[in-house]
Amino acid sequence: MNEQPLPFLSRLALAIGTFFALLGDGKLAAQVQALRNGTPAPAQPPAPAPVPPPPAPAPSPVRATAQVDAALQLLGLLQREARLVDFLQEDIAAYSDADVGGAARLLHGGARKVLKDTFDLEPVRSEAEGGRLTLPAGFDAAAVRLTGNVVGQAPFTGTLQHKGWRATAVRLPALTEGHDARVIAPAEVEL
Repeated sequence: MNEQPLPFLSRLALAIGTFFALLGDGKLAAQVQALRNGTPAPAQPPAPAPVPPPPAPAPSPVRATAQVDAALQLLGLLQREARLVDFLQEDIAAYSDADVGGAARLLHGGARKVLKDTFDLEPVRSEAEGGRLTLPAGFDAAAVRLTGNVVGQAPFTGTLQHKGWRATAVRLPALTEGHDARVIAPAEVEL
């Protein structure tokens, strides 16, 4: 099958939506990690014999774009507070390192504000980075990625390279009816 590549904004929306889906579903995260590592996904237990369900009322319609809307909403917040899209769309090759550094400082401040206003974050691991630790059998593979020479079975002993981050709360404002989340930043016309 010859699939056409997705445009950049579609890939960005998919990546951000997938990010939130992985944060909320540990089983999905484990399956994605297995796929990325080239190992087969854990076998699913066979389903029990189907029992015909009782007739149910028609479900309420669910917006298929819920995750995309959230991703676009977050991108809009990052544009409004940090001008992230403007920065990333700009070809910075011709600018000096000092100019790029100054722009990055503004971007950092605005993006940090969005992060603090939108998420409560905590480290996945409490140990100091650079310290040694042992991961017992049954450790949460969705929360810890093993790198380097990974052979054998847990327990694994290694050096913590990065504590990781976990969102403990997400605060995105509710979208109003008729709001087009695809408009990341409206065009501005001065009169």
